[in-house]
Amino acid sequence: MATARAASGEDGIDAQTEVREREPGTTGPRRQRRWGRVAVVVGLVLAWVVLAGGGGPLVGRLSEVQQNDNASFLPAEAESTLAGKQAQEFGDGDSLPYLFVVVRDGGLEPQDAKRVKQFLGSVPDLRLDDSSTTMSDFLAAPPGQVIPSRDHEALLAPITLTGSTADEVINGTSMVTLGAEALRQAADRELGASGLQTSVTGPAGYVADLVTAFSGIDGVLLLVALAVVLVILLLVYRSPILPFAVLITSLMGLAASALVIYPLAKHGVIELSGQSQGILMILVVGASTDYALLLVARYREELHQSEDRWTAMRIAWRAAVEPIVASGATVILGLLCLLLSNLGSTSGLGPVGAIGIAGALLAALTFLPAVLLLVGRRIFWPLVPRVDHVHGEDSVGTRGIWGRVAGLVGRRPRAIWGVTAVALVACACFVPTFKASGMSQAELFLSEVDSVSGQKLVNAHFPDGLGAPAVMVVPQGETGRVVRLAGDVEGVSSATVAPASGGEGPPGSSGPGGTAAQPKVVDGNVLVQATLTEPPSSPAAEDAVQRLRDQLDSVSPDILVGGQTAAALDVRVASDRDLRVIIPAILGVIFLVLIILLRALVAPVLLVLANVLSFAATLGVSALVFNHVLGFPDADPAIPLYAFVFLVALGIDYSIFLMTRVREESVRRGTRRGVLVGLAVTGGVITSAGVVLAATFSALAVLPLLFLAQIAFIVAFGVLLDTLVVRSLLVPAVVRELGRHTWWPSSLGRPLGRHERSAVVERQARQPDSSQEAP
Repeated sequence: MATARAASGEDGIDAQTEVREREPGTTGPRRQRRWGRVAVVVGLVLAWVVLAGGGGPLVGRLSEVQQNDNASFLPAEAESTLAGKQAQEFGDGDSLPYLFVVVRDGGLEPQDAKRVKQFLGSVPDLRLDDSSTTMSDFLAAPPGQVIPSRDHEALLAPITLTGSTADEVINGTSMVTLGAEALRQAADRELGASGLQTSVTGPAGYVADLVTAFSGIDGVLLLVALAVVLVILLLVYRSPILPFAVLITSLMGLAASALVIYPLAKHGVIELSGQSQGILMILVVGASTDYALLLVARYREELHQSEDRWTAMRIAWRAAVEPIVASGATVILGLLCLLLSNLGSTSGLGPVGAIGIAGALLAALTFLPAVLLLVGRRIFWPLVPRVDHVHGEDSVGTRGIWGRVAGLVGRRPRAIWGVTAVALVACACFVPTFKASGMSQAELFLSEVDSVSGQKLVNAHFPDGLGAPAVMVVPQGETGRVVRLAGDVEGVSSATVAPASGGEGPPGSSGPGGTAAQPKVVDGNVLVQATLTEPPSSPAAEDAVQRLRDQLDSVSPDILVGGQTAAALDVRVASDRDLRVIIPAILGVIFLVLIILLRALVAPVLLVLANVLSFAATLGVSALVFNHVLGFPDADPAIPLYAFVFLVALGIDYSIFLMTRVREESVRRGTRRGVLVGLAVTGGVITSAGVVLAATFSALAVLPLLFLAQIAFIVAFGVLLDTLVVRSLLVPAVVRELGRHTWWPSSLGRPLGRHERSAVVERQARQPDSSQEAP
């Protein structure tokens, strides 16, 4: 027997089974079954390798199909969208401008304006990415207009792209990014030598820097996430082999999801933003690792009970598949609720994330088991599990940290859930202080980028709203009235009618109440532009646009206000609406999944309330950290919704993992004892899963974007809070108090009598592969 076990532990082969297979009369059938199983497993691994060969390269090409500007995410009925369509008739709506700003330390020289005009004359011939493509293919009009600042210390030149061509990709990089790089390099080369300082900013400049920031997703973010997970898995498993099997599983899931997402995004079926791509990678790596941890833990547990790894995997897979599938289904359905959003960036994350979770789920339940079976017990080397019939029940209150935690919960449940609930409520009291009213574009970046530096120069020498005016299509007969009303609105520095051609300054540069000499008239309408006093897309500028809309409603409700800041305002309004609609939908979906999974009503209510309380506490703590520790200016309006989706839809996973095991143990031991055994048995693996997910989301902080840094902190902190407090203390303590009432209206959980326990044991002995569900 010792020899057989040694062989089993070292070679991953059941020696006893081999002996039995060599017995007369049994060699053929058993050996055929064995080789048949091996063939299926090998075929499964090869199928995944082929799939990864097709999907792997597409992971690096997802950035080619990104969309990162607010206007493309707004619904068709948004006021700024409708106003933009009207403005297109004037040649203004379908445009994306760079603002080229020039300054000189000590003041401009007389020849500087001439130098800048000469440079602008060469812009159409600038080559993009050393290709034959030039800027002239994408310009809405040849640049040439140079506007001096009132203090004569800066020059500003708009370089306007045609909006419909700005999204084109050249050699894997968006045109707007290549255009900004070409302008910056040429300006440094031709103007920097004369002592001029130049920057490329404006809407197109911001988009270019945003795309550049997201370009790290393909390499840096994924490598950081995988490295963090590898370190954690090495500490968890203390094995040099198993962590790589888990990591490869996550990469397989990512390749499978990219194989579906790339063509859908390329053909416009779904919308993929840079932030969605980053979250996709984190979701797949984190979720697949979590599912792998649960499956491997159950498999390892069964290896302590069975000599045959095939039998151990069959029992472990059947026991783990229900909570893993339920967990994945909860996250998928929760993410699909984002399709109810009015914002393309948010609704696009729904199917993108759902496809990613499906890929992770499929890889964890097919590829990983196949690898574990092929390698055998030695995949756990050097801590190879032996058949010793160790069970988690023996550790309650005695052995290991989670055994001691379970013992504490068993002794003082009321005190534990009371103290933790009060602490969570106290943290949740700070939720009203969480600021999510939006931010200016300059505040999006955590590092200094050229578009932000350029905007600071523009703000220092020109009106704050210059280059991003509010635009209105107005009946020609109402022009004078609209210009006067718009100019009097708080937050508007000037209003002017757009000229028919040329003009002396960029949009909004005329004096207050000024009117162009020759306005362009289209179907009896003219284009009015209003320069704001605040930086574009800032909350203050958005408030000014709202006041402008309210004021113009008195003239005609058909006068629509659009522009860059108006689009940001519409995003904020849509985000507020999404919160009211999507959060109840997600809660409803999660509640229904829990009812189906646990076959009860009380337990689902408990888990949903516990996770909502955990989310509120996390948001409260985040408000304190963001406002008083890190000094962040504000948060994107979509942050609370994203945080809710990830913390509630993902956080419920750990309660699912716990409660499915508690339900299983309650069949034999009763609920009060079963919850302690479930906590002791699952404590280590669920905590490891929580740490992995928190660490992977923390990797988002490597990208220099405020939105992702805030998401990284909220989700990482929230997952740890849910794992270490809610799942470990609050939920088990309340279940211990409720006892069998946890499973109401089911009768599950009542202690079994002596004859009933004997019947259960006998039934399990006859059906060793059953999942031990409640009768």
